[in-house]
Amino acid sequence: MDFGKRGIGFEYHDVRKDAEAMRRFLDYSLGDRRVPLIVEDGRVTLGFGGT
Repeated sequence: MDFGKRGIGFEYHDVRKDAEAMRRFLDYSLGDRRVPLIVEDGRVTLGFGGT
């Protein structure tokens, strides 16, 4: 999904440069490192195609 092109607001976090963002990423993903990780209204979508 390309939220920017669709006019949907989002926050980008570079987990390579932000240790706290990486911790949150791993908490949401239960340790899975697939990207993108999208959290929307409490629902977590991981990887392309929502897998």
